[in-house]
Amino acid sequence: MSDLDLLTQSLARNVKRWRTERGFTLDALAARAGVSRGMLIQIEQARTNPSIGTVVKIGDALGISVTTLLDYEQGPKVRIVPAEQAVRLWHTDAGSYNRLLAGTEAPGPLEMWDWRLMPGDRSPSDPHPVGTVELVHVTAGELTLTVDGVEHRVPTGASASFEASTPHTYANDGDVPMEMVMAVSVPPVR
Repeated sequence: MSDLDLLTQSLARNVKRWRTERGFTLDALAARAGVSRGMLIQIEQARTNPSIGTVVKIGDALGISVTTLLDYEQGPKVRIVPAEQAVRLWHTDAGSYNRLLAGTEAPGPLEMWDWRLMPGDRSPSDPHPVGTVELVHVTAGELTLTVDGVEHRVPTGASASFEASTPHTYANDGDVPMEMVMAVSVPPVR
């Protein structure tokens, strides 16, 4: 079975599991996540590979991390994720990408990402639930971070934190690749 097949099966199993655990109907989860009921049915039946944006919306609506949605190994309390097993969820032909490095559910979803944006590339993000915080640390190049329409420059070695409940975009307006590590903390579903 390929990595993609494993992820599709894991996503199907975990969306259904967490939807049931939260007591959400398909219609309720669709409304919370802003995705169609039909898309959720296809996901739960492992008949589609949704975009990372859709997976993030479903995770946010369920109050769990993308890591948990894609997890196909329930392991011990300490979990080591080898570099080759980090999940690349987004990429461009130019060489930009993000990789989900690790995540946990304490007290709400907490994820750590590795990002690379090639010159001229950008990645917009829909607002996350109120209370979501993102931390970024730029290790190469310069990040142009736009939060709620306001542009911020984050150079190599600098870090930034922001409330991610408004639209935000990561961009590389420079002429060298931009690399950063990002942590996302989502509040638990009440």
